[in-house]
Amino acid sequence: MRIKNHPILNFDDKRDITFYFEGRPVAGKEGDMIAFALHHAGIKTLSYSQRLKRPRGFYCGIGNCGSCHMRVDGVDNVRTCITPIKENMRVEIQKNKGVIK
Repeated sequence: MRIKNHPILNFDDKRDITFYFEGRPVAGKEGDMIAFALHHAGIKTLSYSQRLKRPRGFYCGIGNCGSCHMRVDGVDNVRTCITPIKENMRVEIQKNKGVIK
């Protein structure tokens, strides 16, 4: 899924980074956003809808929709589509996103 060859753009090799999703190590490239790195690793579910608990994945990619909100290093509601990965970062699916009225 990663573009390696492009007729106009250059993609420099980036350093490999290990971060953790639900306690398991995941490999990514320096500069990758969390949601992209997870998607690239085959992890498609980033959150669940509050009311019906349906899986949510990578959707808007610009931080507007909330489908990618996750817990990152103990902080809830991090927009993982616009947050770059860091070495040893801890990423988890949020278990409690609040109550819908």
